[in-house]
Amino acid sequence: MTEPLPPIFPRYLRTTDAARLLAISPRTLEKHRVFGTGPVFRKLGGRVVYAVTDLEAWAEEVRGARPQIPAPSASP
Repeated sequence: MTEPLPPIFPRYLRTTDAARLLAISPRTLEKHRVFGTGPVFRKLGGRVVYAVTDLEAWAEEVRGARPQIPAPSASP
């Protein structure tokens, strides 16, 4: 008897699924694509897709680029 195969996860996601992974709206992701500020995308058969690894890398990059808000200081 053969062993069951491990589940295969998608390597590429369409805009809706990519936005869900990033916890942003699909429209926001589309705007990032238009302005060139979003994750790397590809067109496969006329469809826009994102590699999961590119989405994860972009999310880390954006998270690190956010300005740190200093904690409010206590007033005497």
